[in-house]
Amino acid sequence: MSVKFKKITSVLLLVTVALSTKLMAQEKTGENKTTFSIETDPSTFLFKGYALHFRIKPKNSKHAVIGAGAYALEMPAFLVNLTGANKNKGWNVRINSAFSFFGEYYFNEANNNWFAGLQAGVQNYKNTNDNIPNTENNYSNLLVMPSIGYNWHPLKNGLYVKPWLGLGYTTKISGDNSTYKIAPVTSFVTVHVGYTF
Repeated sequence: MSVKFKKITSVLLLVTVALSTKLMAQEKTGENKTTFSIETDPSTFLFKGYALHFRIKPKNSKHAVIGAGAYALEMPAFLVNLTGANKNKGWNVRINSAFSFFGEYYFNEANNNWFAGLQAGVQNYKNTNDNIPNTENNYSNLLVMPSIGYNWHPLKNGLYVKPWLGLGYTTKISGDNSTYKIAPVTSFVTVHVGYTF
């Protein structure tokens, strides 16, 4: 074996070890990689609606995730009845469409464990009332909602389950809500299911 061949082999071995060590370190921290997540709220389908949310963990972000989403659902009676002025008055309330932006701060590592979040968006409502036939109210609300939750990976892969709860402020920004009372403070509890790529 020639000296030249030994030198080339040694250099190639050193480069291979250096590159594999660097790649393993990047995989371990995951902080140098942009990741994308898609998630839904299965409960919206039970209430004749839908939910689709996208999340991005920017490159080099250790804790922050941002995103946007759209959803719709028929509000269950127990949520409508939370506001005393609307209780048992025959209201049928539907969020016809809603669009929100989200920010989440993970205390440990982005997309894992406990997080605090904030969403801001517009909800477009359509209300009818069983006691007032042929009447429909359409209006839009602004929603700003802080939240707290937990991102759990049960299978140790990209699949996650994310229970969270929020308490937010809402106000009408356009349209007519007639005699339906809009509560300025709203709460929400749900479980999202998603996958991070």
